[in-house]
Amino acid sequence: MTMTTIKVSPETRDRLKAQAAASRVSLGEHLSRLADAADRGLRFEAMRRAMDATPADALATYAAETDEWLDADLGA
Repeated sequence: MTMTTIKVSPETRDRLKAQAAASRVSLGEHLSRLADAADRGLRFEAMRRAMDATPADALATYAAETDEWLDADLGA
């Protein structure tokens, strides 16, 4: 594994180290989890934008199809 140095303020470093310790993971693992969470947030934001851009007729079709499935008698 290649190691690198990043420049952060001592306050930020200490916060990150404390957070990692509280989660019982290494600082590297904690930073990886933070990066994963940020990536996930970006994916959800992209999904929200796509949903907001969905045309009204497509939303109506989706709602009608959803209602049909919810009302379906599946023999249960």
